[in-house]
Amino acid sequence: MIPTRNEKDSVPLLLARLTPALTGLDAELLFVDDSDDATPDVLAGLAPDSPIPVRLLHRPPGSRGGGLSGAVVTGARHARGGWVLVMDADLQHPPEAAALLARTAMRGGMDIVVGTRYAGTGSSAGLSGTSRLLTSTASTRMVKTVFPRRLATVSDPLSGLFAFRTDAVDLDGLNPLGFKILLEMLVRHPSLRVAEVAYAFASREAGDSKASFREGLAFLRHVTRLRRDRLVGQLREKPADRSARLRQLMRFLGFGLVGLSGVAVNTAALWLLFDRFGVHHLVAAALATQASTTWNFLLVEGLVYRGRGSGSFKGRALRFFSLNNLLLIGRLPLLQALVVSGLGVLTANAATLVLLFLLRFLVSDRVIYGTGAARAGGRDPVRLLVDPGPVATAAGLHRAAGRKRSTYLPYRYDVAGTVTIGSQIRLPELEFFRAQWIADDEVDIAVRVGDVGRRSPHRRASLTQQAQPAEAAAIRYEEHLGRFGANFSVRLGKQIRVEIGPLLARSPHVVYTNVLEALLRFVLISRGRMLLHSACVELDGVGVMLSALTDTGKTATVLRLLREHGGRFLSDDMTVVDADGNAVCFPKPLTISSHTLRAVNASDLTRAEWRRLNLQSRLHSKGGRSLALALARFNVPIMGINAVTQILVPPPKYSVDRLVPCRMGSTTRVEELFVIERGTPGLRDLDQGEALERMLVNTEDAYGFPPYRYFAPAITIGGLTYPQLKALEREILGGFLSGVRTRVLASDRFGWADEIPRLLAEERGGTTDPNGSTPTAAVPQRAAEEEGARAEAWPRWGVRLTPGPIAS
Repeated sequence: MIPTRNEKDSVPLLLARLTPALTGLDAELLFVDDSDDATPDVLAGLAPDSPIPVRLLHRPPGSRGGGLSGAVVTGARHARGGWVLVMDADLQHPPEAAALLARTAMRGGMDIVVGTRYAGTGSSAGLSGTSRLLTSTASTRMVKTVFPRRLATVSDPLSGLFAFRTDAVDLDGLNPLGFKILLEMLVRHPSLRVAEVAYAFASREAGDSKASFREGLAFLRHVTRLRRDRLVGQLREKPADRSARLRQLMRFLGFGLVGLSGVAVNTAALWLLFDRFGVHHLVAAALATQASTTWNFLLVEGLVYRGRGSGSFKGRALRFFSLNNLLLIGRLPLLQALVVSGLGVLTANAATLVLLFLLRFLVSDRVIYGTGAARAGGRDPVRLLVDPGPVATAAGLHRAAGRKRSTYLPYRYDVAGTVTIGSQIRLPELEFFRAQWIADDEVDIAVRVGDVGRRSPHRRASLTQQAQPAEAAAIRYEEHLGRFGANFSVRLGKQIRVEIGPLLARSPHVVYTNVLEALLRFVLISRGRMLLHSACVELDGVGVMLSALTDTGKTATVLRLLREHGGRFLSDDMTVVDADGNAVCFPKPLTISSHTLRAVNASDLTRAEWRRLNLQSRLHSKGGRSLALALARFNVPIMGINAVTQILVPPPKYSVDRLVPCRMGSTTRVEELFVIERGTPGLRDLDQGEALERMLVNTEDAYGFPPYRYFAPAITIGGLTYPQLKALEREILGGFLSGVRTRVLASDRFGWADEIPRLLAEERGGTTDPNGSTPTAAVPQRAAEEEGARAEAWPRWGVRLTPGPIAS
């Protein structure tokens, strides 16, 4: 969408550069025109020769309300695309930058993508004159100060180059005024996910600037109105449910008790200043307010909200003191009136404090501390930037500093004969696949240790993607602590090169779970296989798969099946599958959470291991995971916290044969798939469509921990983008499920390990012993098959599925 106003000279130049840049995109050009010159006629003459459809929406005089912002909203109502990209017609927004922004938007995962002049290799050099440059910079700083939380991850909230997903923005909720429609969208839609694309703001090719003193006044009115509307909206917010109302009531009572103690402190200070030192009562009241405000803030911060408010400690303190002093200005005339009417100074002062208590609580609870809907709807804490310039990696930093690091990969793995990994740190999850015979330069994914990221600390985590060239793009994730943080970089190419910071190097479980497994997932997809979140065992020659949301009870069920019913173990957490119904083992060490302890009966564990297991299983269970996911919504170095936690208290991971006697298997053909749930006991079949969606949801649930959702959409493997890889994954899974019977099995007492063997025995003509244990096969040849399968207990991959580097 291109709003135009007297742009007859710019339009031909724009179309000449824009149409080639948009080649390959399913796009249309929509001009929303407020011109009084020949711009519509020029467009009408150029449109028939354009390879991209061109539409014109002309707004006649009298229907041009809202200026440029009104034009954008009007155009958005007529747009036919899933995304609307807004740019100027004067070529200060380079068409090449607009095309990159469009491709970034359609890659998935975002709601608004902003072209930024103030991050990465972005530049505002095209602004004409020092005064315009200073005005733009000052305006940006001003709005970021007025909306510190809403705009925390946006460096250029006043940009005129941006794209938004049409079903994510409520056009009816916008009240456009002036030039800065993006600011309105960002403020009025605080929960939208935002990414930025760096670009160089170019010099004007033709036409004149529409900026004026009048537009400047309109901008100030716009910011004032947005701030007012946001404040009123926060004060009017109501708790969403009974639980939220109860929490608000507890905060109200706590705030009230603190307020009562503050009245006592204020009264004591006023008595001392007024009665003992003879200070004028209005001056004394003002000074006493500073003492009681300090007292109240420290108690409210430490006891009522416990440091969980919006923004920094200093920011909350500033807002708290500002609120109380603004109320003081209103209290002093009332205090004077009460004193003149004959009321004592101390009594009158206490009365004014009590009268304003409710207003202080509402502003503190919903604005300063931002609880409830306001806080829950905050933006992502991670800054996302796509930069067409280079993203520095550890290797580049080492070369620049003249340092030399070893590149040798002492640990090498061959995963399912499909993907090879080399690493400078040992990866316990992949030990089953150790393959030292692979050469360093032959691995598909290489993991090395380096000093990733900037040296100095910064305010929030950031993910930067180098966009060009796509086949060798680089991704860098940095947290708050500079080089001491949990940082990593990924350079995509024929060999995927991963560099991790020293902190992550000491926590290999975090490296694998939060970084490598995502890469492994997508490389497997590019080679025709899927890493499915599921457990897999073979019972009496039948391939049985279990799927569930995280922490349902899958591991405990697998342990009981193996201990009580025999069979072969293939996987507990992830299974490699293909479109033909085959499953390949992926025997990661089992993580023992608190509810899994009941299924562990390993005599081989020492007393010290049992004692540690009791602590580890509670910390690394559903409660610990939920706490970590809750913290991830805030501006904290969550990956670093996770790494340090796992360094201090390692996760309770054990190989399956350490916990129960069992045989290992390498491959099986899956015939039965059970989606296990907690709830009222029951069994029902799933059709293929429903099974497909359930398995995709369960798989995605395994990748919920940061920073997966930030860096996964930036991944391109073998020329396949993230949406293309997800589509191929769905296709592989659909083929796999086409030959598998899928059922939902619910239990309210963790009884899945009892029900599954019984169901298999009844349906396949077998029997169970009186105690309900191992089923007896109805087909005699299965015993021979299982005996022969022992020889392949440890896989020896033959020909790799795709030899050499990742294929395009």
